[in-house]
Amino acid sequence: MEIELHGSDNRNLISTAKSMEINESRGESEDHRTVNVTTSSNNLGDAKTVSKTRRFSLLALNVILLIVGASGSPLILRIYFIHGGSRKWFSACLQTAGFPFLLIPLLFSFLHKYRRNRRPNGSHKLFSLSPRLLLYSTVIGIITGIDDFFYSYGISYLPVSTSSLLISTQLGFTALFAFFIVRQKFTASSINAVVLLTFGSVVLAVDANGDRPAGESSAKFYIGFVMTLAAAALYGLVLPLVELAYAKAKQAVTYTVVMEVQLIIGIFATVVCAVGMAINNDFQLISKEAETYGLGKAKYYLVVVFTTVITQFFFLGLVGTIKYSSALLAGIIIAVGIPVTEVLAIFFFHEKFDGEKGVALALSLWGSASYFYGEYKEYQRRKAIAMEARLPVSVPLTAECEMK
Repeated sequence: MEIELHGSDNRNLISTAKSMEINESRGESEDHRTVNVTTSSNNLGDAKTVSKTRRFSLLALNVILLIVGASGSPLILRIYFIHGGSRKWFSACLQTAGFPFLLIPLLFSFLHKYRRNRRPNGSHKLFSLSPRLLLYSTVIGIITGIDDFFYSYGISYLPVSTSSLLISTQLGFTALFAFFIVRQKFTASSINAVVLLTFGSVVLAVDANGDRPAGESSAKFYIGFVMTLAAAALYGLVLPLVELAYAKAKQAVTYTVVMEVQLIIGIFATVVCAVGMAINNDFQLISKEAETYGLGKAKYYLVVVFTTVITQFFFLGLVGTIKYSSALLAGIIIAVGIPVTEVLAIFFFHEKFDGEKGVALALSLWGSASYFYGEYKEYQRRKAIAMEARLPVSVPLTAECEMK
């Protein structure tokens, strides 16, 4: 049994049921039914058939990757700097240099498609990105490379608690840019989640002035402050741009396409940072930095490797979450990771956990619960409508759906 949900238009990106057709074979079990979903907010305009179980599994996998990456990347980058690392462009490059890891699942995906769709002429496309989506991914990759440098510059001078607080403001920038770029509609639950998560971050800022590292000048501290804010703003722009790219792709956006998009973003972001490294003579100084690193040469390269892997988790989880949900949910997941980062910073860097941080953690969990409660209510509403029509319904993940 299949249901097709076609998006209304790209101006509002609100899912609308435009046509439905039923093709049910005799004896087909309910467990083998699939839902063909084409939406402009959830699936962003792509036509594909995917089981509900697999859809939830892929979303859950990407959310886990996003949480691990969002919580772990600031910690591993801070470890690089506090033990003697000082190359901003190099640390920025590490954030996307793990893109070759994506070639492994892409190879398996290609081989799987090759076995399933053998053609007499032997013609098989190695990559499936359309020229339009390739162009969008290239532009987003360049912006991401610049954003990586801003973030590395800021975190080199700020403690984890302060930098995490400032990065959390990207949720507000994401909401703002998403409203103008993809016309993301807010619901009461999503607004409540944004307010709670933002307020939780503000609570963490109460003692921010006392977090300035000893021996660091005020000028460097405030430059790091401004650069981190700039990174948050720029990445708040990137999230809706990725969502818009999917909406304008004019091709089926499968998970393989998602990985290819991240591959292109990683390549061009790394190229931007590599150019910065060349101008700053980082390539010549990396070996010298490893020799004098506080934790030793071997651990220096271990930190480098872990940085590339963990940040790749973040970017892959980010793009996948946007693909299977929305930019707003991705921003909320990142914001939820902030208290997690605070707790990890206490464990690894022996920072204190005061009342303000406890309140922030509670507010973040409350905001997350509010968002998913709203999604559950929306699912129940759509399920009731579908039951009246005696038709199955797909599970909403972000957008408010209007049934025509």
